[in-house]
Amino acid sequence: MTMPSTLPLRTFAQFREAVYAFRIPRIIMSALELELFSSMGKQAWTVSALAKRLRVSQRGLDIILRNVASIGLVKATVRGYQAHAMAQRYLNKHSPDFRGDYLQLIQRQWEEWAQLTAVVKTGRPLDDDAPETPEYRQSFSWAMHQRSLESAKHVSEQLSLGRAQTLLDLGGGPGTYALHFLKRNPTLQATVMDRPAALEVAKTLAARYRLQTRMSFLPCDFINEPIVGHYDVAWYSNVLHIYSAQENLAIFRKLRRRLASGGRILIQDTFLQDPKGLVPVEANVFAVTMLLHTQTGNTYSLRDVQDWLKRAGFARTKVLRMKPGTGDWNGQILEGRISATSRKRK
Repeated sequence: MTMPSTLPLRTFAQFREAVYAFRIPRIIMSALELELFSSMGKQAWTVSALAKRLRVSQRGLDIILRNVASIGLVKATVRGYQAHAMAQRYLNKHSPDFRGDYLQLIQRQWEEWAQLTAVVKTGRPLDDDAPETPEYRQSFSWAMHQRSLESAKHVSEQLSLGRAQTLLDLGGGPGTYALHFLKRNPTLQATVMDRPAALEVAKTLAARYRLQTRMSFLPCDFINEPIVGHYDVAWYSNVLHIYSAQENLAIFRKLRRRLASGGRILIQDTFLQDPKGLVPVEANVFAVTMLLHTQTGNTYSLRDVQDWLKRAGFARTKVLRMKPGTGDWNGQILEGRISATSRKRK
C-alpha cells in the first residue's frame, strides 16, 4: 500500500493532504459499487450512453469518469471513455480473471474501518459475538487467493526448499502458496491445515491446478488442538499477525515437535523494522485491521519473532529477502531452522 508522500506530517498542509487521501479510494469504491467496469467491458462509451446503461445521473457519472480517468483506470478517447486493460481484466465481473471476492473484501473493509473508534473504546473486534459462517470463510479464502496469485508465483521461484519432501502450509487457507511450491518442486508433498470451509476452496484450486494427488487437507484448530504429521518445512504466511505473542510462541513450539531434523519454518508477514516499532508505516496500519477483526492480533518486529523462534527451540534464524516488488509486504521471509542433529518429536 502506498502511504501519503508527505509523511511524516510536519505542517498543517501536510496533515490536510493526508486526511483527504480518502477521496480517491471513495471514488473507486463508488465505481465498484456501480459496477462501472463490468458495464463498460472493452468498448468505448459516451457519458450519456453509459449513464443510461447504469441508470445514474449523467452529471454524476461524468464527474466519476473524469476522476477514474485521471488516475488511469479508464482512458478518454475520441469515442468517449474506455476501461484500461487492467480494469478490464481484474475489475470486470465478466472477465475470467475477475478479482471479485477480493474486491468485496475491500468494500466490506470500507464500512468496517468507519467503526474504528468504537472498537478502540471497547477493545473488542467487530462481530465479536457473531459466529463465522462457512460462506464468509470461503469468500475470504477466495479473496486471499486472488490477493496472493502474483506474490506466490514470485516467492516460489526464489525460495529454495532444498531436498524437502513434505511441506505444511499452516493456516494456508486456499493453499495458493502450497500449490506454487508444488509446481516448482516435483517431488514435494504438501498439507494445508486450516478451517474446513477454507479447505473446500483449497480442494477446488488443487483440482483446478491438477495437483490434488500431491496435496492433503487437514482441518484443525491449531491454537487449541495438536498439530499432527511430520514435515520438512512449515510455511507460515500471513498468519503470525492474527495471534498474540504468547499464541505464536505456542504454535512455534508445536511446529518444532513436528519438523524433521534440520527442518525449517518459513514465516512471511509484515514486520516492524525499528526498535520503536514505528517503521514501516504499513505494518502499523495493518495492526489496525487486526484490532478490528481479531481477538489478540497485532504486528510484530523481526527481532521479537526471532526471539520467539529461539525460545521455541529453533537453533538459527535468518532473514531471506525477495527481489524488490516480488514478495508480499516488504519482501522479507524469516527462516527458523532446527539443528540437523535434533530429532525430538512428540
